[in-house]
Amino acid sequence: MLGRAMSMASTVPFTWGFIDKPAEGQVLLLFIPPHAPFPIDGLRFQDQEVKYTIPAGPNRVRPSFAEIIPALMNQPVRNYPLRVVNEPAIYVAGEKMGHKVYPPGAAPTGPSGVPPVPQPGMPMGFAQQHAMVAQQNNNMEMLDRRREQERARNRSGSTGARPRPEDDDSGDEIDQISTRTLALNRYKRNHDMMNEVFKFAAYGTSSILWSTIPILTQEFPILGDRNAPPPPRPYSIFNKSEIEEKTVKLQEEIEALKAKSAERQAAWSIRERENRMELGADGVAA
Repeated sequence: MLGRAMSMASTVPFTWGFIDKPAEGQVLLLFIPPHAPFPIDGLRFQDQEVKYTIPAGPNRVRPSFAEIIPALMNQPVRNYPLRVVNEPAIYVAGEKMGHKVYPPGAAPTGPSGVPPVPQPGMPMGFAQQHAMVAQQNNNMEMLDRRREQERARNRSGSTGARPRPEDDDSGDEIDQISTRTLALNRYKRNHDMMNEVFKFAAYGTSSILWSTIPILTQEFPILGDRNAPPPPRPYSIFNKSEIEEKTVKLQEEIEALKAKSAERQAAWSIRERENRMELGADGVAA
């Protein structure tokens, strides 16, 4: 079979196609060009795509601008007049128009070669400002060091005399009282108060209550007084005889209503019986 395939390969032209689910017992002859890899088995093709066209409508069209050349992308629009490199003094236009500007590191010189002294109204340069700030910081450090030395000298000279403690403006001296003293005072105060309460509850003396709670008046009864009259009963506001008379009257009215209801029920039953008899007589006549 392979010999026959070799002879047929030289006479029968090959066609391009996909081997998808070949029939059972079918033999296929593949032609692989030179320098080409062997085809991969197990390819799966996706389903056929469905394309829908939806009109977008009249929308805004953004104009396309010309791209910037890479060589000119990082180049500034114009060179700033104040150069960083050491160059001779130049004249600039703008806020300092008409003033001579010097590059950093170069100072203007007068006719004699000595830098001119700045006038009070003239602005100072960066170097002069930095020097003045450094000198001011040195002066402040010297003053602080002198103050520390004076304080140390005063402490060493007056070791025997202690400074006067400052008064607390808050007016609360609870920080100066020990915890034991505070607890003992609170215990005594509570003990005296509870002793007075229990003494009043046991003996019923009103003088103790009046001395302890002076806001009470004669309108309120004194609690714990044994001589006080017993409280009235909750039902003392009602009169028993009046309640009994009202009860008898209401019972009579209930009995009368029951009698009327019984008479009405009997009359209704008689009327119902008569109506049935009339209906039966009419049926027999028919």
